[in-house]
Amino acid sequence: MTHLLILFFVTFSAAFMATVPPGLLNMNAAKTSVEKSKNNGIIFSLGVSTMIMMQAYIAVLISKYLFNNPEVIDLLMKIALGIFAFFAIYFFVMAKKIKPNKIRIVKMSKKNSFFKGMLLAALNLLTIPYYSGLNVMWNASGWIKFQIWDIATFILAAGSGTFTVLYLYTFYFNKLELKTKNFSKNSNYVLSVLMVLLLIITVIRLFYRDHG
Repeated sequence: MTHLLILFFVTFSAAFMATVPPGLLNMNAAKTSVEKSKNNGIIFSLGVSTMIMMQAYIAVLISKYLFNNPEVIDLLMKIALGIFAFFAIYFFVMAKKIKPNKIRIVKMSKKNSFFKGMLLAALNLLTIPYYSGLNVMWNASGWIKFQIWDIATFILAAGSGTFTVLYLYTFYFNKLELKTKNFSKNSNYVLSVLMVLLLIITVIRLFYRDHG
């Protein structure tokens, strides 16, 4: 049970931090709340979170398949290394080029809010490699064992972390709007540092695998 609590916390935190910087999804959640209603914003957020959980499950399946083939474990670790290096650079560059006023807003009808949320979340091609990389690290740390409760906890935490941020944007965007630029920049720097730490841990694990 303890490892499930740890798994939920670290995955929730990773999902939360990845969703905090203003982007297509959270800004559309805020826009929907302002122009339609807060309930409509919540429906949109649920659509996004549902798709995130589906993508997290796909990420688990990919990681599980590769991990169950011993000959590709090193390849899996190297893939994770590449993923973390990419995201470290990506978030750092995003922090340097924050332009919140230029974020694209998609027009939505109340009836289709849920499915629009799912569609926009599906367009984010970085979600699956992000959660695949996290899955590799959590498995190496012993936090996930590819059992049904572990997988369910990982997926639920990914969806919950995402929904929590979208919920905050839906209800408190007006209060956060004046601080959006600094808020976004600092969040991206934190994510960049996190990715560097995960990259270093992965390098260390690869070194011990090669010399163990």
